[in-house]
Amino acid sequence: MEPKVEPVGPPAVVGEGPFWDDETQTLYYIDAFRPRIYSYHPSTGSHNSVSVVSEKPGKPEVHTSFVIKIKGEKNKFVISDDKRLAVINWDGVSSDPVMTEHLMDVEQEPVASFNDGKCDPSNRLWAGTRGSVPLDVPITEMQKEKGSLYSLQRDKTVKKHLSKITLSNGLTWSLDKKKFYYIDSLKFGIDSYDYDDTTGSISNGKTVFCYKKNNVDGLPDGMTTDQEGKIWVACVRGGQVLRIDPNTGEIIQTVKIPSPLPTSVVFGGPNYEDLYVTSGKIKFTKEMEEKYPMAGCTFRVTGLGVRGVPSLPVQL
Repeated sequence: MEPKVEPVGPPAVVGEGPFWDDETQTLYYIDAFRPRIYSYHPSTGSHNSVSVVSEKPGKPEVHTSFVIKIKGEKNKFVISDDKRLAVINWDGVSSDPVMTEHLMDVEQEPVASFNDGKCDPSNRLWAGTRGSVPLDVPITEMQKEKGSLYSLQRDKTVKKHLSKITLSNGLTWSLDKKKFYYIDSLKFGIDSYDYDDTTGSISNGKTVFCYKKNNVDGLPDGMTTDQEGKIWVACVRGGQVLRIDPNTGEIIQTVKIPSPLPTSVVFGGPNYEDLYVTSGKIKFTKEMEEKYPMAGCTFRVTGLGVRGVPSLPVQL
């Protein structure tokens, strides 16, 4: 039986950063372009969204790239805000704009800003940055090697793990907590690192999947792991999500998405059997919008026959 793919949310320009809150059975994600944070409640089918404003006087609306629940804190989330991290308080329902609370400044590179973020098995936040991507420039011609990969340590210090990153994207970990998988999109592949969960350190990086060698269309973007230890990755500009065995580099399954720009993936639902896929439609022409009317929507994929791992909240 083929998996079922259905849209569950309104179109975003650049949908990204999906996070499943197990406590409230709610999907959170963002539109990096508008900018807004969304919530989707599968039990009722209701959608809500909110804009975020900075606590800095005169600063415009905040463009965030991820939203992650804070462990033990009702309605509190860590979000990215350009080069820094901030905290917001949102009940997932109200449409009144929410104001940021400054958490910490991170990135010092003038042209870099945060992109994807996720928590490791010990609830430390990991997030990477990218160079500037002007709207009139193809993504493959963006500023190279201006980003880095960071994690937020227990003592509230920031640790830099990697530098000279072009477009930091998907992050996920192996079930045994010994491997860290990472995507710098313009490397067109997935890298694996030895991971020490006690210290939160990575080492010995190598490529475990290469898009070009496997003739895969598009760029690797967001990524997650299932309970069988396989990786699911969104192929932006490829219109598909791949299930990959990181040990063999084999493509196990391909799920076509009715948008050429699927951006990220997360498992959700009571048993983590539903795969949610965000997507975008940035730079779409009228002809492209007519050809892909569901582009930009968030999709729910059911009938995969596999369960995923939870989204982990950040421990502050």
